Amino acid sequence: MAIIITEDCISCDACISECPNNAIYEPGEPWKLNDGTALSGDVTAPSGEALNADEENDAISDDVYYIVSMKCTECKGFFDEPQCASVCPVDACVADVNVVESEDELMSKKAWLHND
Repeated sequence: MAIIITEDCISCDACISECPNNAIYEPGEPWKLNDGTALSGDVTAPSGEALNADEENDAISDDVYYIVSMKCTECKGFFDEPQCASVCPVDACVADVNVVESEDELMSKKAWLHND
């Protein structure tokens, strides 16, 4: 599963620097696939979707920090547990039940994001 940030977020900023995929953004901030990844230009996602890694996407939330599920690997291949959840003082980083992925899928996504 990817991780989401709930409305309990107090915008403390602790999670952003912990994410090895740069998947966490401030409220209202647009996001790009190439932010903190090895992706560039036209790419094909592990799902088969054609994307442009340099394209700016609208913010997912204007109210709280948010995680781009396409970039979230639950820190697999980097750490034993999601780092955002481990540093969050209010436990606002939780599993996203709407984005369920196996460990193999998460590792595949990590390799895709970082050209491993």
